[in-house]
Amino acid sequence: MADMGEFRDAVTAWAAGAPGDPARELAARLSVRAVVLLEGPSDAAAVSMLAARRGRNPADEGICVLSMGGAMNVGRFAGLLGPPGLGLRLTGLCDEAERGHYARGWERAGVPRQEFFVCAADLEDELIRALGVARVAELIGVEGDERALQTFLRQPAQQGRSSQQQLRRFLGTKKGRKIHYGRVLVEALDPDRVPAPLDALLSSL
Repeated sequence: MADMGEFRDAVTAWAAGAPGDPARELAARLSVRAVVLLEGPSDAAAVSMLAARRGRNPADEGICVLSMGGAMNVGRFAGLLGPPGLGLRLTGLCDEAERGHYARGWERAGVPRQEFFVCAADLEDELIRALGVARVAELIGVEGDERALQTFLRQPAQQGRSSQQQLRRFLGTKKGRKIHYGRVLVEALDPDRVPAPLDALLSSL
């Protein structure tokens, strides 16, 4: 039986130049109604975790949470999935620095509402501010990465940076770490402390 993961794979292949028929067929079979376009897998992990915490399964609601492999790909994906392609509703979450890519991608695809949500720096920065530096450091220890963090903090390049900047950098220093902590940090949030862009994204769907 087809699932949303197959649809994601078909769309990703389509964006890379493969035929679009498999994605079209799966969209119809799975009753896909909306796609959340995200820069990378850590964002997808955070969105999926928050949805689960709120008792929601996006796939069951016809919502595809899709990591594009970088914000510069948003125009390609918006064209395939929005009005020129499958005609699905589009939304997304991006870093402030990538706002322009999303806005141009939405405009080129003729998306009627430029509905996407912007993090002040990036999602990790939003989560660290929501939880507080001390709590994030505590969670890093719980996850078994305290020694790695202390080694990282002793590096000359980290001297003079704020604790928040250091933690944000640390989360991106090892392959898979941002994805892992995307889930961990969201799971640790108090319900009333969810960063505004992430909360607004889930509430819009």
